[in-house]
Amino acid sequence: MVVLGAAVLHAAWNAMAHGVPDRVAGFALLGLSTGVVGLMAVVISGPPPAGTWPYIAASVVLHCLYYTGLLVSYELGQFSQMYPLARGTSPWVVAVVSIVVLHQRLAVAELAGVLLISAGLIALVFIGRTGGRTQTTALLAAVGTGLAIAAYTVVDGIAVHKMPVITYLGWVFMIQGFLVPLVSLGVRGPGVFRQPRSAILTGLGGGLVSMVAYGLVLWAQTRGTLAAIAALRETSIIFGAVIGTLFFGERFGPRRALAAVVVVAGIVLISVS
Repeated sequence: MVVLGAAVLHAAWNAMAHGVPDRVAGFALLGLSTGVVGLMAVVISGPPPAGTWPYIAASVVLHCLYYTGLLVSYELGQFSQMYPLARGTSPWVVAVVSIVVLHQRLAVAELAGVLLISAGLIALVFIGRTGGRTQTTALLAAVGTGLAIAAYTVVDGIAVHKMPVITYLGWVFMIQGFLVPLVSLGVRGPGVFRQPRSAILTGLGGGLVSMVAYGLVLWAQTRGTLAAIAALRETSIIFGAVIGTLFFGERFGPRRALAAVVVVAGIVLISVS
């Protein structure tokens, strides 16, 4: 239930980032708010344990790549298409790494659930897609985003067993949170923050929502298998599809609805295993 709640919040903050007309500014504002909250968590939790800095540094780099991929894919493609491809790429990669590298065993039903969720998400992307060079670039950016998600999910799954969740959360979000707006300032100058009040509030609010969603998943990773949690988190695409239809006027349709049913079937398999 915690991971499903995080999935709703994750779809919400991505929609908020997509909804800001100037998306560079949107991600800069998002990073600013997460950086401030991360700083507060660092003040409370103190320095990380010795030997854990490589995990923090790796997660920061991967999150920056993740934000870059999201920015490019949202600039060039539809939210209801780019978001599921980014999220659907991750479970397959995480499942393979968790089995081969981390030696975690998945029940047959659990593995089937991971595969069903991934297949349903990929189907949601390719049903009704159009061609073109811009479309191809957007799809490649979304796939790259998914690979970054898979990589930081594995890093996070190891790190939360080596330090308190609030410590890890605070340091990762403080560093990458302040890094994103600094890079945006370097590229665009101070004008990047001269946005309408509604855009500023949306960007800052999206950062807060993203932190809550991320923190809930980190907590869940201390209590469940990594691949199953990663797959359940990707159900956020169902909520993202609803948001895309209601708020962005993007067509969902019966075939995408059927693909969503496949995702739900995967959720059931994971839940009962």
